[in-house]
Amino acid sequence: MKLLYDRDVDILTVILNEMPVEESDEIKEGIVLDYDVHGNLVAMEILDASRLIAQPAGVEFQLAN
Repeated sequence: MKLLYDRDVDILTVILNEMPVEESDEIKEGIVLDYDVHGNLVAMEILDASRLIAQPAGVEFQLAN
């Protein structure tokens, strides 16, 4: 999994799988889900991320047992 934040366009992208994106669906204003050719979720984009997330460039990662 990768997290990418592009300050220039203010988009936070969560990449779950490196497969090519076949289809995208904006499920809620500013939240876009990307799917591969088989309909599997491969990424999520948060548009205007700084408006929705306090620090989109800061990431905390935790593993749950």
